[in-house]
Amino acid sequence: MDDRKPPRNSASGKPSRPSSGPNKDRRREDLPARGGSSDRRGVTRNVSTGREVSDPRGFRATPQDRDQSRIRPRIFEPDIPDDVTGEELEKSVRAELLSLSAENAKVVARHLVCINIHMDSDPELAHKHGLAAAHHAGRLAVVRESAGYAAYRAGHYEIALKELRAAHRISGDVSMWPVMADCERGLQRPLKALNLAGSGEVKRLAKPEEIEMRIVASGARRDLGELDAAVITLTCKELKSENEEWAVRLRYAYADALFFAGRKDEAREWFGKCAAIDHDEVTDAAERA
Repeated sequence: MDDRKPPRNSASGKPSRPSSGPNKDRRREDLPARGGSSDRRGVTRNVSTGREVSDPRGFRATPQDRDQSRIRPRIFEPDIPDDVTGEELEKSVRAELLSLSAENAKVVARHLVCINIHMDSDPELAHKHGLAAAHHAGRLAVVRESAGYAAYRAGHYEIALKELRAAHRISGDVSMWPVMADCERGLQRPLKALNLAGSGEVKRLAKPEEIEMRIVASGARRDLGELDAAVITLTCKELKSENEEWAVRLRYAYADALFFAGRKDEAREWFGKCAAIDHDEVTDAAERA
């Protein structure tokens, strides 16, 4: 290696001009910065708009604010009792969690169990467990559906709709259609509820969900002040059924619709018919009869 230093001007102590070559007649400060043209991208031209001139890394634009919509929000994660393991879930539900990592699947399963535990006693806490489960496994239909039902029971209809629509997009299942329609009623949008009740998906509903949709549609008619139409919506052959799980709810809804339509005697009769099959007294039909 040649350790000789470039010749220096004895008066100024600065390196002298090149004695030969294409740049021999140019001053050093007129030569381009090391590495190429001074007009190349990245060269600092103004100290106030970039790093210091002496910084060899050159100019860098001011960092842009991070797009907040792409940041996953932090959520409140409710505590899970130590005795809840996740094994309490039905086997078919646990099977749907197998696409998750083992650790994440366990967390989600425990939150789903907590939804079931608190759904009736503390709907708001069940809703929080639903949000947490969806946060951890938002691509699974069973999780979004569970979160939707929990939000519905807690009265958070907008969130419930969002979760149930997501579950429907993922799975194509229409069984939650009546609940979605009732969410529209809860949001004071009875016409949207009726649109759901009249959609083609209703034809794919099983009998229990079909009855529920009738009940919701009747309620939407009542919301619109169409009291006679509310009665007609529930006038069906299924009113004769006595042993089905949905029979009590159908008869009660029919009697209630008659009452609000001003047909008090008929309403009293059907409250009585409802009470006759309401062995568990889940309604107040006996009192209203």
